[in-house]
Amino acid sequence: MNRKKPDLIIIGGAGYIGTVVSDFFLSKNYFVKSIDNLIYNQKKPERKKNLDFYKLDISKIEKLNKIISKNAIVVLLAGLVGDPITKKYSKISKKINETYITRVINICLKKKVNHLIFVSTCSNYGITKNNRMVNEKSKLNPLSLYAKSKIRIEKYLKKKSRNHKIKITILRFATAFGLSKRMRFDLTVNQFVREIFLKNRLEVYDTGTWRPYCHVKDFAGAIYRAISVKQRSLFNIYNVGSNKNNFTKERIIQKIQRYIKSDNISFVNKNTDFRNYKVDFSKMKKELGFVPKYSVEYGIKEIIRSMKKNFFLNLKKSKDKFGNYTIKKTS
Repeated sequence: MNRKKPDLIIIGGAGYIGTVVSDFFLSKNYFVKSIDNLIYNQKKPERKKNLDFYKLDISKIEKLNKIISKNAIVVLLAGLVGDPITKKYSKISKKINETYITRVINICLKKKVNHLIFVSTCSNYGITKNNRMVNEKSKLNPLSLYAKSKIRIEKYLKKKSRNHKIKITILRFATAFGLSKRMRFDLTVNQFVREIFLKNRLEVYDTGTWRPYCHVKDFAGAIYRAISVKQRSLFNIYNVGSNKNNFTKERIIQKIQRYIKSDNISFVNKNTDFRNYKVDFSKMKKELGFVPKYSVEYGIKEIIRSMKKNFFLNLKKSKDKFGNYTIKKTS
């Protein structure tokens, strides 16, 4: 079969972000190879034209070596994602997010893929003083195991890029929100909307700390722009999000209460998460012409609509299906 576009290989393609990215690129007539070990016991993606799904752990290097092809575009989303899950499974996390990811990168370099996109995180910035905006040149100050692993991979890619003439793009994603077929309700915006909608008691910690947010559909759009636009050099790093979507938790609650009123919310004067950073996303706008479309308010409204339609009726009984809470055994 002759294809005008290179294969798009999404490693971690059945996750919260990966399912949205897969659907986006299928709509753009790409042939998508989705690789995922379904570590959170999520469902396999439904069968679709131009989609090949491989239920495969990234520790299976020989099998990965057969799937990853020369000139393919590889989007590396795989790993244990988020601070709580990596803290809970610290040894497994380091093995997956560093050892195995490094091996996958080595395969991509050896195969001379067309473009390798590594999804990193804005959590790398950790904490900043005086609400100063940070950009790609700012000092990294990781507070979590998750961010520390991401930074180690970033450094590894930068080092390897000096001797390999392939395109490497690092995308530091803001905190995700919005609907996905593999839904997560352990993310700030999604979680707050769910708890308030269900009239549950909601305790909000670290109310004044800043964090950037980005809709999952905008992540897909950002990857598409990174692939489509000629970049200045073979190695690039971009923050992915919107300056308008820098929010404190208190401001998110205020946004939600425009649509759902609740007297069951308490703001707790206790520090449980010291991360506090506002991020500047102007580089991606300037160099790649990418501006996110979806606001936090948009995400709030779409989740409320989905809850009203009973899309998540079994939420209370099957909490683990809707977040990165527990994992099944892995190699």
